[in-house]
Amino acid sequence: MGNLVILGSSGSIGQNALWVVDQFPEELNIFGLAVGSNIQALKSQVEKYHPGIVCIVDDKAAGMFRSDAARLGVEVLSGQDGLESICSAPEVDIVLNAIVGVTGLRSTLAAAGAGKRIALANKESMVAGGELVNKALRDGGGEIIPVDSEHSAIFQCLKAGRDQDVRRLILTSSGGPFRNYPRAKFAGITVDQALQHPTWKMGRKITVDSATLMNKGLEIIEAVHLFGMPAEKIDVVIHPQSIIHSMVEFVDGSIVAQMSKPDMRLPIEYALFYPERRGISVADLDLKNSLSLDFEPPDETRFASLRLARQALAAGGAAPAIFNGANEAAVDAFLSRRIQFPDIFSAVEDALNLARLIECDSVEKITQADQYGRDAVRKFVLARSV
Repeated sequence: MGNLVILGSSGSIGQNALWVVDQFPEELNIFGLAVGSNIQALKSQVEKYHPGIVCIVDDKAAGMFRSDAARLGVEVLSGQDGLESICSAPEVDIVLNAIVGVTGLRSTLAAAGAGKRIALANKESMVAGGELVNKALRDGGGEIIPVDSEHSAIFQCLKAGRDQDVRRLILTSSGGPFRNYPRAKFAGITVDQALQHPTWKMGRKITVDSATLMNKGLEIIEAVHLFGMPAEKIDVVIHPQSIIHSMVEFVDGSIVAQMSKPDMRLPIEYALFYPERRGISVADLDLKNSLSLDFEPPDETRFASLRLARQALAAGGAAPAIFNGANEAAVDAFLSRRIQFPDIFSAVEDALNLARLIECDSVEKITQADQYGRDAVRKFVLARSV
């Protein structure tokens, strides 16, 4: 039986992971759970799965939860130190990192350095700190199996050939809710509209990233570090049906695609049991009825995200961390209705253009770069409110 830690257990990925655990109670044991501050959800999960240890990032919420800890028979940790401790515990086999944002980086590094399998749903770990994570994996003997549907698909498709025979990676995107929306109307897009994704049910931040296509920019950077592929060999294509989750083209022109209905439980199951596969009761793709698979190039004049991501990659150093931090801050400002939808692109671009190109060879420097991006967006928002 494998001992599993789920970071972000109250979020959509975490809840889907627990569903997978429910299907295989004899093979997966919940060793630990972690949340930001949602102690109500955590309490219900502890009562059901009986982990020996939990971590609550928010110190105040952790203090409140400790009053129930003795009755529940669980040890309570808190803060970033608590996350790192739970990830590196010797009893742990697999860490599913579904924390939202760059705060997940330290946990990924801790798990990698401790030789764990990391089922990675926290793309920001690789965007902001990909080189550090890869070094920790080499030094500690850990491994990453991606959980993002696109990178899981690439991971699976690469099994069809040799690395040296890969011509390019092709990340697919639904195009989000504004794929055909006129650019002239972007300023009128509301938060509620941006949160209506056409095919996936996700958290608020990633749903807005999908609406701006910023998620594809982040995924390009992540793919560079996950698969060792240069950015010029990574393309994005719009595929509205979200049936093909990504593709790999080989030097002979063959393209291998991974297809399924859009359901995050599938890449989660794959990451937890790799190299084996398990049958889980999710809806199968029905090929007996007519099925349309449409593709089109992304419109980079309306969605600047891909250009900005490639700009950050080309600049190197602190730029990807600044790009990520600026985007997180800009999305937060949009969700709190302090800026308009198209301001997300402008705010991120301003942060990149003002960036100081320093090396990011430590967590401390990555944290500084991330904060630089956030501060740049804060100034952008203040200027808009004057």
